[in-house]
Amino acid sequence: MKKLKTSFFLSLFLLICVTVQSQAQVDTVMTFSKSMSKEIKAVIISPERLDASKQYPVTYLLHGYSGNYKSWIEGVPELVDLAERYQMIIVTPDGNFDSWYWDSPEKPESNYETYIAQELVSFVDANYPTINSKEGRAITGLSMGGHGALFLAFRHQDIFGAAGSQSGGVDITPFPESWNMKSYLGAKSNFPQRWKDYSVMGQIHLLSRDRLPIIIHCGTDDFFYPANLKLHEELTYQNIPHTFTANPGGHNWDYWKESVQYQLLFFHNFFRSSKP
Repeated sequence: MKKLKTSFFLSLFLLICVTVQSQAQVDTVMTFSKSMSKEIKAVIISPERLDASKQYPVTYLLHGYSGNYKSWIEGVPELVDLAERYQMIIVTPDGNFDSWYWDSPEKPESNYETYIAQELVSFVDANYPTINSKEGRAITGLSMGGHGALFLAFRHQDIFGAAGSQSGGVDITPFPESWNMKSYLGAKSNFPQRWKDYSVMGQIHLLSRDRLPIIIHCGTDDFFYPANLKLHEELTYQNIPHTFTANPGGHNWDYWKESVQYQLLFFHNFFRSSKP
């Protein structure tokens, strides 16, 4: 009986150790934004046995409008398995609900472009064993985050080596009254050029052939589908290589759960091909 009890407690101890180890794969961290003088949360998902002597690639996942730093891990808990499978670190930062990941010309206290592309990247590289170069970084996101990912990647090609978008709001100009954007950009009627410049469509001129691998997904039932099709056609016209997938689906987690798996595989292949 004593032997059985010892065996039981040993099994329980091992179960607790495995559980704790598994939970350690998902960290909620507090980062500090100097440009906004505030702390911002992020979820960081890493492989189970993170080896400090190695360097891991990092994928940044941006949430959509009304979301937060927890949206991705709650919507796609399989990200833990995907981080393990591809041996990559996945970072899901907070975009303040509706920032659209801009440095706002109307709100000097809202600098999410600076935060994501500079401050957050510096924090992750300083605290995790990362590949500290664009060859080891990718960025994507959904909806507002899909816009943010491409907007930031196009403008910071020295920081991000590959970029994606899932159901992204890649052309904001048809939506002047939607998603609180005018509070960050001013009214479109007052600043029509600004609305063009702060859209993904307005940043295409920064791209050159074969410099930034791009993957774009959008469901054909999505209200952002026309904008994504327009982006695809313009990239094609400008002779910018990219992967564009338009398949049945709407603006929902069922679509993003599937889409993110293909995009992480795309980034995994990019990381492997970029190794020296």
